[in-house]
Amino acid sequence: MLHDSIKKIYILIPFSSIKEFMGLAENLENSQSHNSKGSSFLNAPHNNPAFSRYESILMKSFDQFPILKTPNLNGDRSNHIYELRSYESSSDKYYKTKVDMFNVGGEVKLFNRLEFNAVFYGEVISGSKMPNLMYMTTFSDMKSRDAHWDAFSASSEWTKLKAVTKYKNSVSHADIILMSPTDYSNY
Repeated sequence: MLHDSIKKIYILIPFSSIKEFMGLAENLENSQSHNSKGSSFLNAPHNNPAFSRYESILMKSFDQFPILKTPNLNGDRSNHIYELRSYESSSDKYYKTKVDMFNVGGEVKLFNRLEFNAVFYGEVISGSKMPNLMYMTTFSDMKSRDAHWDAFSASSEWTKLKAVTKYKNSVSHADIILMSPTDYSNY
């Protein structure tokens, strides 16, 4: 039964290799802890399922940000904001240009300089909205988030970068999702 308010849960799982990713399902199936603790979810009846659908997105990390980073946030955890952005492009050529804008053009460096507290930047290599890239930044609260984006928009680096001809039209659609950590989130 669907409720009026549908909640989405995003789970980020880092893998060090494609082999590790391919073994995830089997490892979970063989885990006594997973099967015991997740029993009500795993064994939900067909007329009251635990979820309606799920989507998996496989990403490759950006050259300029190869390792997932744990956020370093202050303040009350219930106020923390996780911002997931997905930038779609109209073609593979424009997509590669946008990835280049982050890696070579300096967008990752700008986010780092402005302390956006990024968790990851990734090229989507399998997912529903390709070609696209995704990244996640984190903030102590909405006030901090808004101040960071104001600083980004006002920076001379961004003004110069967005004026570069080859980077124009590299994003055809952007999804911005603001999230809060759950009680069981690792961070």
